[in-house]
Amino acid sequence: MSNPGFPSFGTDAIHAGQDPEKFNFKSAVPPITMASTYQRSDTGIPDLTNGKYIYSRLGNPTRECLEQCIAKLENAKHGLAFSSGMAAITGCIQTFAKAGDHVICGDDVYGGTNWYFNNIANKNGLQVDMVDMRNIDAVVAAVKDNTQIVFFESMTNPLLRVVDVAAVAEAVHRIRDDIVVIVDNTFMTPWNMRPLDLGADIVVHSATKYINGHSDVVCGLLSTNSNNMREALFMTQITLGGVPSPFDSYLVNRGMKTLHLRMPRHAENALKVSEWLEANPRIEKVYYPGLPSHPEHETLKKVARGAPGIITFSTKGQEEHAVKFLKSTKVVTLAVSLGGYESLAEHPASMTHANVPKEHREALGITDTMIRMSVGLEDAEDIIADLDNALKQALPEGNF
Repeated sequence: MSNPGFPSFGTDAIHAGQDPEKFNFKSAVPPITMASTYQRSDTGIPDLTNGKYIYSRLGNPTRECLEQCIAKLENAKHGLAFSSGMAAITGCIQTFAKAGDHVICGDDVYGGTNWYFNNIANKNGLQVDMVDMRNIDAVVAAVKDNTQIVFFESMTNPLLRVVDVAAVAEAVHRIRDDIVVIVDNTFMTPWNMRPLDLGADIVVHSATKYINGHSDVVCGLLSTNSNNMREALFMTQITLGGVPSPFDSYLVNRGMKTLHLRMPRHAENALKVSEWLEANPRIEKVYYPGLPSHPEHETLKKVARGAPGIITFSTKGQEEHAVKFLKSTKVVTLAVSLGGYESLAEHPASMTHANVPKEHREALGITDTMIRMSVGLEDAEDIIADLDNALKQALPEGNF
């Protein structure tokens, strides 16, 4: 019941100072527009492509800033933001493939992507074949009359294989130009590689990683030059509703502003760490495309500006030695994910790729002593000292 001494108190609390028409100021940083709905000038169903805002799932000013920025960085016409990298990936698959269609997926991909294709997509009627994308002949041989999508990572997770994106795209489109080539560019980022320039149709990112760069948000992005693909993806985006919040969009947009500064430092540190690891007697093998010893080192130079800050390596000994090493680091944090300013390390066989069947892991070479490390922006000497101390604790003299 209203207090007669304070007439219209509730109405004033809701409306005073809140007139929608007043919000047209020129802030240097894009504002976080949290509104779920927007004032309309008329009734009826609006044209959702005309840039007007109706409902925040359909379009949001903060999200639009992010989408325009990733499109520019990928040298694309269009960008779309999703609530996670997996939301962006599954949105692509649901947009361009239906039950009975065939999808080719790279055989070395993130564990969640592997799980999706082999446990969800195939149960929804998609035929899925997993292929080593470095083998162009194998890719061509895998294409069928009903192949609709070829999906792979530009640098694979966790083996850090480098795929010749241009060669794959050219070979696939030579067979049929309507096959949609989708490249997950999360590890490389547009700073190192632009897959659309190499012939891909769509590029996907888990923006949670390097693009945001601060380990404080989950987000997915995709870009394309095709107007038709953009419209189809837009309808999937707004219908399924897998969009990031305005605040998450703001965070990723903020993070991208230092991508060009962070990536060279990540690469510099990763090269120093990988060279040190390669010379360490406690290490069995190092996988880093920036090293001349890497099988795709020349491919990297062909398709990318350089390598990012991800290193995979195997310790000597058994799984318990690798686990002891991970538990002994102080500067490097034991955690999944990657691409933040801080160094992280994880055990693929029991963490990010635990849901990949053991026989598949073994066929790929994902061993129980394998460690994937995201080299951060700390002083390289401190990272190396931390690794040295942890390796000596895990593998004392005489135990390797």
